[in-house]
Amino acid sequence: MKLVSVNVGLPREVTWYGRIVTTGIFKEPVKGRVALRKLNLDGDRQADLTVHGGEHKAVYCYPLAHYEYWRRELPGRALPMGMFGENFTLDDTGPGLLEESVHLGDRFSVGTAEVAVTQPRLPCYKLGIRFESDDMVKQFLASGRTGFYVMVVREGQVGAGDQMKLLAREPNAVMVSEITRLYVAKRFGESEIRAVQRALRVPELPESWKQYFRDRLRRAAAV
Repeated sequence: MKLVSVNVGLPREVTWYGRIVTTGIFKEPVKGRVALRKLNLDGDRQADLTVHGGEHKAVYCYPLAHYEYWRRELPGRALPMGMFGENFTLDDTGPGLLEESVHLGDRFSVGTAEVAVTQPRLPCYKLGIRFESDDMVKQFLASGRTGFYVMVVREGQVGAGDQMKLLAREPNAVMVSEITRLYVAKRFGESEIRAVQRALRVPELPESWKQYFRDRLRRAAAV
């Protein structure tokens, strides 16, 4: 498992439907090694800190394999590294770094840093701005190819070519793909309830997600 591109970008103003929007979704690959800190990479910032950034969204990871899928879905569209707003573009050969094989709480070493998986990405309208398409947000979520966020357990230096090695797996392992499915599920059966209960025991899952799932469990119990 390898980091094939490190992508950063600062917020910029763009015009979208006649209004000015500030967004940090435009990321570009950087050469050399970059300091990875608790909140982000050097040279990278988020525009709206109410929904982006913070310790639980320090770095957004996206598998390289998904680019092939999107090239088929979006023929003729240029897809440079960082196109999805990701900080880390990951080669998922070997055991894989896809949503079906990565779990909440999984810890990885990368360069001299250590990170832990916290949540999948739920896209906002700014992905549509990046692709100049209102439909992109819906397409992205429906594809299941969400990528995932990591928090920084130990700060360090990272760069393209670094190996990303699994160090530990959370005992209450819930796949990134599963937590996304649970988030959008219209109703919870017994298996969904058990999966949510496991997820609630994962320390790395942000409190906002836990509160959402607690509310869902209460509603399910009331039915």
